[in-house]
Amino acid sequence: MQSKLDSIIQEADLLYSYEKSVWSSSDLLMANSKLTKKYGGYVVYHSNDTVFVTFVHKNQKQKIAKYSYISSDLNNPFLVQIETSTLTNLEQELLEIKNKIINQLLGTEYEVSIPQGYSPNLVLIKEKDEFKLYILMGTTESGIIPFGNDYLFITDQQGNITNWKRFHSRIIPVESRGSNGEKVVSAIHSHLKATPYITATDICTFRLYGELCDMKEFMVLCTATGKYYKYNIDTNKIEITEP
Repeated sequence: MQSKLDSIIQEADLLYSYEKSVWSSSDLLMANSKLTKKYGGYVVYHSNDTVFVTFVHKNQKQKIAKYSYISSDLNNPFLVQIETSTLTNLEQELLEIKNKIINQLLGTEYEVSIPQGYSPNLVLIKEKDEFKLYILMGTTESGIIPFGNDYLFITDQQGNITNWKRFHSRIIPVESRGSNGEKVVSAIHSHLKATPYITATDICTFRLYGELCDMKEFMVLCTATGKYYKYNIDTNKIEITEP
């Protein structure tokens, strides 16, 4: 069981490092009007403990900016490169795979829905023999943690979807303030039997928005096991408790 929980944390750490670095980089890019006029997407990748965010030109052939982060500080890039240059082979591959998956999702085979008021955040991760595309929900509404309505698509090396999963059946917005304005210190939601553990998407979403809402922990009741899984930001660990 511990190895399973460790693997969930490891995946959540990677998801968070990608998304947080994109958040930080997007803020920097949007502050530059010359760059925003050229903006045509982005790709993210990592090497050891360094995460790279490359923003792509509208022509889909060049990069307009690249931000490099160390995993211990995803708020401030240690290297900023503002220049128009040719995409590397890896960057071009990630962009093409990402676009290919998106085109497949536009068909009727996959039931991807985006609730009103939310936006999809796409996280593409290259593995040794496959690609993984996570979809998490994003919101600009203050005080909300947008759990749920999250997906994972697995593809072959050419970007053809071979397997997919929806972790939650719906969006589960958690408010950081009660009906009388009181601070909520912990959140809880439940999983159906098809999702028997706390998920990496749960943890990534909580780390991103829990920081903004000043919340430190949340719990998931997994009906498949009848256990509670509690995650704490400060320890970055999962604890299991009986109901």
